[in-house]
Amino acid sequence: MRSDLMIREPELSFDSIHQELNNFLRDTFMESVFAHPLNLKKISTWRPAIELKQNEKEYKVKVQLPGVNKEDIHIDLNNDYMTISAEVKEEKAEKDEDEKVHTSEFRYGKYVRTISFEDPIKTEESKAEYQNGVLNIVMPKQKIEKSKTKRLDIK
Repeated sequence: MRSDLMIREPELSFDSIHQELNNFLRDTFMESVFAHPLNLKKISTWRPAIELKQNEKEYKVKVQLPGVNKEDIHIDLNNDYMTISAEVKEEKAEKDEDEKVHTSEFRYGKYVRTISFEDPIKTEESKAEYQNGVLNIVMPKQKIEKSKTKRLDIK
């Protein structure tokens, strides 16, 4: 009778399988839910949909942020990237002793997303508007003269 020895690699542990599954779910459903091992508290990272368009003059970004207060949205611009962060806070109303929540499909939690741009943007001239749960950002491009190709002579 032949007996094969199975070697267990650390990369194949249940932790890595758990991480791979979370990555798959996040990328597929745009939401990742983790259970903290000590208190099993649900921690949710929310990833709303975006739309990025560009033309010769500017970039236009739309972000769906339903239920977010304008005051809870932060936009940080740099020459070649933008970071958007937001938070949807769960309302803590006084609870009725006899009332239980059976189902809640509302999304609560923090959101941070960084978008990089091929061309630098004019941060001073960029504008943002938030209306009906949609954040619209317009960022003019900086004109940079592209250098012409030159062949160097080797001496």
